[in-house]
Amino acid sequence: MRIKLKDIAHGRSGDKGDAANVGIIAYDDDGYEIIKTHLTKERVKEYFTGVCLGEVDRFELPNLRALNFILHNTLGGGGTVSLKLDAQGKTLAAALLRMEIEI
Repeated sequence: MRIKLKDIAHGRSGDKGDAANVGIIAYDDDGYEIIKTHLTKERVKEYFTGVCLGEVDRFELPNLRALNFILHNTLGGGGTVSLKLDAQGKTLAAALLRMEIEI
């Protein structure tokens, strides 16, 4: 069965200089197990091909049922110098929540 992440989680994102910070928070324990298994840093890097030009770090926050991703070299230098439309990465969580996964 294929689902979109938005069916089992919500998210927030923002900037950390030139890196984007993307948090995906599962609605329940079952959803957390799904995102923990299927939402790897390699999959996130591939999903943001052409947007994320650097490495992706993944941090698990089981007490919040969340994963936090840092997408390095993504914001064109950061909010004050970037020419990108979303120089602060505010739309990246919404974009990631549209990812489909097979469960």
